[in-house]
Amino acid sequence: MKRQMNNHIPLKQGDSKQTIVIMFALLAALIFCVYYLELSFIDMIMGVPNFLAFFFQEFLPPNLGNFSEYIPLVIDTLGYAVIATYISTIVAFVLGILISEHTNKFKPLRVFIRGFITILRNIPFIIWGALLVYIFGIGGIVGVLALILVTVGFLGKSYADSIDEISGDKLEALQANGASYFQILFHGVIPQFVPAWINWTLFAFEINVRASTVLGLVGAGGIGVLIDTNINLFNYGEAMTIITVIVGIILITEYITNSIRSRIA
Repeated sequence: MKRQMNNHIPLKQGDSKQTIVIMFALLAALIFCVYYLELSFIDMIMGVPNFLAFFFQEFLPPNLGNFSEYIPLVIDTLGYAVIATYISTIVAFVLGILISEHTNKFKPLRVFIRGFITILRNIPFIIWGALLVYIFGIGGIVGVLALILVTVGFLGKSYADSIDEISGDKLEALQANGASYFQILFHGVIPQFVPAWINWTLFAFEINVRASTVLGLVGAGGIGVLIDTNINLFNYGEAMTIITVIVGIILITEYITNSIRSRIA
């Protein structure tokens, strides 16, 4: 008689116990946070009708009277994202090479630069914007610098991780044949890194478009500054128009970048 095939994957008892412990720990963390912050879900639920009533009464319909005035600010916002992404890509590529083990064998330098970009990456762009406003004052340069600082941190680590994922066989073969450092870099590393470079750069551009709209709230220029101004002046209809424009910018940006990715893939 043929043995019946057992298609069930055996689970270790230790794994199931560990999963249960983790689930209870996460639940306990949630309960503690709710209790510590004194959150009331009942108040949140009861406040939803008031929020919807306020939104539909005050924000709708949008005020399109000054729509033509938003176009220069939209261009400014996109300009900040383009400039910041372009500069960050160059700087982050150099830093990514210095961080990767494939392209930099000097460990102390790798650790130092990785720590530097970790600091850049972990400080939110809105905080960078608020700090730079005190240094440079209100203006577009603040938005560009804030985006560059955060994007360099993000792309530097992403580029380095992508370079580390490159197969070392081809690099070792080039090294064994007497290739110089730059020959290995340009003929071994960069050709394999280009697809990841394009994907990460497009993703960073999407993030920068979103961020550049928010940076206006701290005086860094762009269309985002009008949201705060109009809400403070109780011009909710005009604020709704600006929010709609921002959502449109983000959706168009995502459509373009996704189209580029699909053609490259």
